[in-house]
Amino acid sequence: MSAPLHLGVVGAGAWGTALAQVAAANGPVTLWAHEPAVADAIRASHENPLFLPGVPLDPAIRATADLAALDACDALLLVTPAQHLRAVMDRMPPSARPLLLCSKGIEAGSTALMSEVAAGLRPEAPIAVLSGPTFAAEVARGLPTALTLACADAAVADALAARIARPGFRPYRSDDVVGAEIGGAVKNVLAIACGVVEGAGLGRNARAALIARGFAEMTRFGLARGARADTLAGLSGLGDLVLTCSSEQSRNFSLGLGLGRGEPAAALLALRRTVAEGAHTAPVLAEAAIRAGVDMPISAAVARLVAGYATVDGIVDELLARPLRPEG
Repeated sequence: MSAPLHLGVVGAGAWGTALAQVAAANGPVTLWAHEPAVADAIRASHENPLFLPGVPLDPAIRATADLAALDACDALLLVTPAQHLRAVMDRMPPSARPLLLCSKGIEAGSTALMSEVAAGLRPEAPIAVLSGPTFAAEVARGLPTALTLACADAAVADALAARIARPGFRPYRSDDVVGAEIGGAVKNVLAIACGVVEGAGLGRNARAALIARGFAEMTRFGLARGARADTLAGLSGLGDLVLTCSSEQSRNFSLGLGLGRGEPAAALLALRRTVAEGAHTAPVLAEAAIRAGVDMPISAAVARLVAGYATVDGIVDELLARPLRPEG
């Protein structure tokens, strides 16, 4: 029987730490933290008090702030914020080991998906994506979770899924990498919009309508970028959208909640240590939609609201004044 893959987890935020916790049950894990103090705390207390407080971590997790330590790993889970993926990969030891992308976003400037960024920097490495409805604290505590693991190489997908699967952590395999990524990126922007609806007191009818119309935007954009409709209707698309549009545990929903209550975006973002990816993705998504010729009024509205170019009342009036049209 072969030894289990030694996994490296790049990024020790809440999600990276939770994934390290899951993976440590099946084999060795090296967890890289950008901040040396975070790595020191995990080694000393077997807990990540800054990003995942109150969750005891498996002592088998080896925390480090040295990227060179990843050279001993057989595969890497990349869990850095989307806008920092390129910079972190530039610093990583070059290799052809499989890369499992766990960040959700679209790169500013290039409007590239994370898989496109990674493939450009490591063309020899197999690329996979892990995405779905996942709150890090619940995953770290072993609560039941299902998500999508997408990879064009079936053998790589099988090996990675087998390595990280647990009774309460179920990766469903797919070969639609683009679909898995677009679902995760777009739902973050829509979660901000749903938070705005809640914060502004617009009611449950409005939230349900926004989720449905937002999903239509996600589908239009995904199909334009080469995704499959069934992927967007699955765990990494609709499933993740439902989760993050309905709970204050979502960093994006909670950001929207503050915006809906009239708090300035700049002040809300300045108070956060963790990243609300939707705030960074919104303007990039709006640009990418224009390039693709896709109508995404909700996403465009969120981009303007986060940038401070519009008010909640103004955006609501604008969306409600749009011409009536067939559903779709």
